[in-house]
Amino acid sequence: MDESTWLLERFEEDRTRLRAVAYRMLGSASEADDAVQETWLRLSGADAGGIGNLRGWLTTVVARVCLNMLRTRASRREEPLDVPSRPDPAGSRRGEYDPEEEALLADSVGLALLVVLDTLTPAERLAFVLHDMFAVPFDDIAPMIERSPAAARQLASRARRRVKGASPVPEADLARRRHVVEAFLAASRGGDFEALVTLLDADVILRADRAAGPTPAPLLLRGAQQVGKGASMAAERVRFTQSALVNGSPGLVMAPGGRLFLVLAFTIRDDKVAEIDIIADADRLERVEVAVLDA
Repeated sequence: MDESTWLLERFEEDRTRLRAVAYRMLGSASEADDAVQETWLRLSGADAGGIGNLRGWLTTVVARVCLNMLRTRASRREEPLDVPSRPDPAGSRRGEYDPEEEALLADSVGLALLVVLDTLTPAERLAFVLHDMFAVPFDDIAPMIERSPAAARQLASRARRRVKGASPVPEADLARRRHVVEAFLAASRGGDFEALVTLLDADVILRADRAAGPTPAPLLLRGAQQVGKGASMAAERVRFTQSALVNGSPGLVMAPGGRLFLVLAFTIRDDKVAEIDIIADADRLERVEVAVLDA
């Protein structure tokens, strides 16, 4: 077996893991494929004889590629990475976009987690993802972000606090509210009008800002029938929606491709939905605190 064939086989053995690293770093299936392709290109041009730990080398390279992409995204409003046009003999899917696959990937990772990760700095994101999700030691992470191991540990710790958040709601009350919100999400996904109405207070109020509503004006709906009808017609939109802590209380986030697009903040009274505030305005979204609900 020649060296190129051996390298390709070793790379294929690690492709799934490398894509998982890249997806958690970037929150986009297509960008993750770009990062994995770039990693292959760098491996195919490297001196394999000088690589002692190939798995570790590949992890380092894909992480650095993702870090560069995140920095480019932040400074250039998400311009795509300029990947060399050499063919990928390992089978690139560059340029393809499969919304269904994106939804499945996001669901497997957790949309709320992707949303919170998107609020971190590139260095925080790298330190947290590599250490907490893939058990990469801080001694290996530190050179990637040009920090000391202690500084890398602090970045991961800071990111961890952001991811977990803190809810002012007592644990028992939090569980009850979460049950109501998740039942609302399930009924919305199924377009189940009757189930939605049973979850809503008779005098429920739904507010949606200009960016969220179907018209240029803010939307206001009153009553279980009107709100339930609107929610039951949104089954297609909620495919990218998941429960999360929204400002410390159970709510819903819509995040196609892992980018926060819309938030539903709920007011629950007597185990019924009393108010729903739908926020999509970019300035308002920046002020919303989103965290991951524990499984």
